[in-house]
Amino acid sequence: MLAVRFDRFGPPDVLEIGVAPDPRPGPGQVRVRVEAAGVSPVDLALRAGTSPGSKHLALPHIPGVDAAGVVDEVGPGVVDVAAGDEVFGTVALAALGGATAEYTILDFWGRKPARMPWHEAGGAGSGVETATRALDLLDVRDGMTLLVHGAAGGVGSIVVQLAAARGARVLGAARVESHAFLESLGARPVSPGDVAQSVDRALDVAGAGALDDLIEITGSADHVVTLADFEGPAKGVRLSMGRPAGQADGRHGLAQVAALVERGLFRVPVREVFPPHEAAAAHALAARSPRQGKVIIDATRIPY
Repeated sequence: MLAVRFDRFGPPDVLEIGVAPDPRPGPGQVRVRVEAAGVSPVDLALRAGTSPGSKHLALPHIPGVDAAGVVDEVGPGVVDVAAGDEVFGTVALAALGGATAEYTILDFWGRKPARMPWHEAGGAGSGVETATRALDLLDVRDGMTLLVHGAAGGVGSIVVQLAAARGARVLGAARVESHAFLESLGARPVSPGDVAQSVDRALDVAGAGALDDLIEITGSADHVVTLADFEGPAKGVRLSMGRPAGQADGRHGLAQVAALVERGLFRVPVREVFPPHEAAAAHALAARSPRQGKVIIDATRIPY
């Protein structure tokens, strides 16, 4: 098969099109013919060699943790989907990539709703799982006020919608140029460091040293979760990384999103779509601010 890949760490232009072995699904996995793949922050860090996971990569490496496509083959033990089903989700956690290719292996998936565009589905998987995990940790419920620091990015924009679906009032902290975007998602935009109202819970998506302010705003480190600040535990703030144990624990987020999509209550904001041969441009855009929504690679735009 053909795939976007890199054989050395560096800037976006290390990405190129190359031939890779066809992957095979193992127990509890499915292989999909990829329709669309998202570009996530972890992909950028792994490619640059700045992620702790970079040292574990076998080069050449195919980036991409999020994908949507048509099931092509199922591994042993898979009974909820079959060849021909449309799904969206993420690659195997240990693989750290593999989505920007003709075929990829998913070990975490949900059925793609008919009304969900492929480009949105391709960028949803890890963001939905991460957002759901964080909201569960914070026990966000109906009637609460949630402050999201870094609300306009790929994960933040998903958090905003899922929190609102739970009945929470959402304050989205982001730069002024992202305020109209956040309003379109149902959040009340605020500027970072300028929150003068009662807040029950806070989620730090962006890092950048916001934890002290978030603890003060909520009144307790127990009411704050961070996805991006490794100093969180030293301050008493929970750092949420990786999936919870047990695949079923994570899948409920994708199922919830599918139901919301069918009701017209959820979308994955897409910033721009690129063909595979412009993967370098896709990675470059994903790294630039303001980060409003997901950058997508359209795997159907052959030739690679």
